[in-house]
Amino acid sequence: MAGACLLIGDLGGTNARFALAGSEVPGFSEYLELRCNRFASADLAIRHYISTIGAPTPDLICLAAAGPVIDQHVRFTNSSWSISADQLVEDFANPKVRLLNDFEAIAYSIPFLTGADCAPIGAPEPGMLAEEHYTIGIVGPGTGLGTAGLRKHGDLYIPIASEAGHSGFAPETQVQLDILVALRERFDRVTSERLVSGPGLENIHWALSRIQGEETPPLSAPEIFTKAGDNSDSRAVEAVHLFFEILGQVAGDVALTLGASNGIFIAGGIARRYPQLILSSRFRSGFENKGRYRSLMKRIPTQLILHSQPGLLGAAYCALQMSRT
Repeated sequence: MAGACLLIGDLGGTNARFALAGSEVPGFSEYLELRCNRFASADLAIRHYISTIGAPTPDLICLAAAGPVIDQHVRFTNSSWSISADQLVEDFANPKVRLLNDFEAIAYSIPFLTGADCAPIGAPEPGMLAEEHYTIGIVGPGTGLGTAGLRKHGDLYIPIASEAGHSGFAPETQVQLDILVALRERFDRVTSERLVSGPGLENIHWALSRIQGEETPPLSAPEIFTKAGDNSDSRAVEAVHLFFEILGQVAGDVALTLGASNGIFIAGGIARRYPQLILSSRFRSGFENKGRYRSLMKRIPTQLILHSQPGLLGAAYCALQMSRT
């Protein structure tokens, strides 16, 4: 498909990011970010993107979407949008189409990240991934909590799509147990995403106020992070420490579940926006606190993804592979 228009996207619960994939190596250009709530459907957002950059009708569409992919159809978990590959084929003059889970796309990006694209979180110092075989995991809080894995076996990259963020929250300390009890007032089922996400941080802050018998004005996640960063609000500081500690616990569970002994990568805008907070947090202690498996966890490196658009990079890789078949 030499000279073909390869449209890619990374569509989350809040923002939709579009670009054109390169036709030679994984990469992209003509990047544009749109607010999802400006458009009634993903189809309208795609048309707006094409019109804005003056692109031709795409020959290929590869979209990463924030929800489980079932029969090439996605109903977004934290948005009213839904996407069907068959409908995209019909709407855009018969292009090749593939839908990915958004964290499946991030998984595909990992082999193409450079040393400058990641920062280690605690010990051990991460090394180069083996050329032949490895298994890694990805966890990322944003509007929701995404998880995935990637297995390399010879020349094959095998993504492991996952919805582990919707597994039940398992408290490991008394204050976490108290938070769980408080959140049961709001939710019939308290999942990890109810604590480890932007809305999850707000839930933690609310629960701490509830536990301490105080009625305080609700704060948004950015406000909580700001107050924790400048140390101006002790409850915000505690909420952020708990947020990253629980993120570490969830990341450790994902490592054990997937057998991701070669590393866990933390993705998403929240962690990338506040790197110093996660680096100085209890993330690593939460990650390693696995009882009889503590010694194993100490051997698994954890890294923060600094690349601004790993989902698009992974979608670009998939689009390039599709264009060659």
